[in-house]
Amino acid sequence: MLRVQRAQQISGTVRVPGDKSISHRAVMFGALAEGTTTIEGFLPGADCLSTISCFRRMGIEIEQEGDKVVVHGKGWYGLQEPSQHLDVGNSGTTIRLMAGILATQPFHSVMEGDESIAKRPMRRVIGPLRQMGAKIDGRKDGEFTPLSIRGGNLAAISYQSPVASAQVKSAILLAGLQASGVTSVSEPQLSRDHTERMLEAFGVKLVRDGLTVSVEGGQTLKGRAIQVPGDISSAAFLIAAVMMVPGSSLVIENVGMNPSRTGILDVVKMMGGQIELLNERVVNEEPIADLKVTHSQLNGVEIGGEIIPRLIDEIPVIAAMATQANGRTIIRDAQELKVKETDRIATVVSELSKLGANITPTEDGMIIEGPTPLRGAVIDSLGDHRIGMAMAIAGLAAEGETFVENDEAILVSFPGFPEVLQSICR
Repeated sequence: MLRVQRAQQISGTVRVPGDKSISHRAVMFGALAEGTTTIEGFLPGADCLSTISCFRRMGIEIEQEGDKVVVHGKGWYGLQEPSQHLDVGNSGTTIRLMAGILATQPFHSVMEGDESIAKRPMRRVIGPLRQMGAKIDGRKDGEFTPLSIRGGNLAAISYQSPVASAQVKSAILLAGLQASGVTSVSEPQLSRDHTERMLEAFGVKLVRDGLTVSVEGGQTLKGRAIQVPGDISSAAFLIAAVMMVPGSSLVIENVGMNPSRTGILDVVKMMGGQIELLNERVVNEEPIADLKVTHSQLNGVEIGGEIIPRLIDEIPVIAAMATQANGRTIIRDAQELKVKETDRIATVVSELSKLGANITPTEDGMIIEGPTPLRGAVIDSLGDHRIGMAMAIAGLAAEGETFVENDEAILVSFPGFPEVLQSICR
């Protein structure tokens, strides 16, 4: 159980763990590449370790020590048929991106995960892969795990995705790399584009045209060195802490500034928050900067539309931050929250309410009235890492002590989270 006390001030200089999305992809693409890929800044969280485990079960040699990983790639068709089921743990990224990869392989495989994964929708990925010719089955006609995949020859498709989802887009593009013809994916809004950037870093040619991305089949990847930046989704919790605790100022070094992920910065600035970007640079096609965050009195805003895919994972902590803003904050168009590790609309509302927040759920988001004094309480992460961390950050602005049960879920994306909080809280 994580114990959090009210903070008098947040200050110092800190780094957050490596970006989860980029860490997953670096291992996957390294395994499929010809030659060796070295990864520095890797996130050694539970989800990314599940990705490593799955590829080891398919015969890929991977050395991992802390945040340093070496992947000995065998080329796209160097994977071996696994003798056991591939266990993805709690990782939606692992299972959905690997579905696209396994759909191209000349063998049979079965993927499964924990209780949370068993409830998450898979047909959004399985449907288009079936259109390409993949033979995939699962519970409820492929809607739920376990997924049985018999890979083989695929044909290119042009797919109009009903949701802005990087996981859906990535699975189709990865399958398209070995399909006959040109595969394209169009989205209603731009989802995060780590896959496109990293594929280019590994030597793949793709075409971007507005909200459409296309790849030609038959391409190979070349091993390379990857430097993983700090995860902006993890930095978001520390940004919120600064905004919720008066008199605070913090520098967060080496944070990924991918434009498809920086919605949290836009929202904080819309609310009146002060964030300065320092030492901006580009590494492996990914922009990076240091963030200087200074406490500011926030005002309520309305958040919806095309910005939502750029901050979907940060909504729990945005809601916590909004409890200390002046006026009403409305979050809409965020139905995707319902199919995360938990129904995050329901869990954010239930757990923040325990702390005294004035928060109401809606069909596609929530409404928060502020500023509201918070009081310590016993919170349950419900096995969702972002819920656990968001409530811990809210606890920094609450009277008394806050206890977060099932805090081990935080290890999924932010190993060392309690220690980081301890180092910056005064």
